[in-house]
Amino acid sequence: MNKEKDNFFNEQIELTENAVKRIKAILSGENKPDHGLRVSVVGGGCSGMSYNLSFDNNIGEFDKIFEIKGVKIFCDLKSWLYVKGTTIDFSDDLLSGGFKIENPNAERTCGCGTSFSV
Repeated sequence: MNKEKDNFFNEQIELTENAVKRIKAILSGENKPDHGLRVSVVGGGCSGMSYNLSFDNNIGEFDKIFEIKGVKIFCDLKSWLYVKGTTIDFSDDLLSGGFKIENPNAERTCGCGTSFSV
């Protein structure tokens, strides 16, 4: 079996404890306990590709599905090529709060941290 191929499909998206708490709070506040976090990549932004985080309960036929500390994560396979191994954090900093994405695949990111290139 090809170990590199195995690792490609077995890598996960990680969530920090702060991200888990915030996601659970949002889902609870919106009364959507059956939803999960959808992580996707769309074209655009100053570096070429942008992250898109949304809450969803529709699982696509080819979605990668994870559950981390009670939070479901969905990612389509095309986006997965760009975000595998990514860590998602949350900060409630006054000036720069929000979800933060640390992507080991990104070769370059923009100043605001919402777009990247590989």
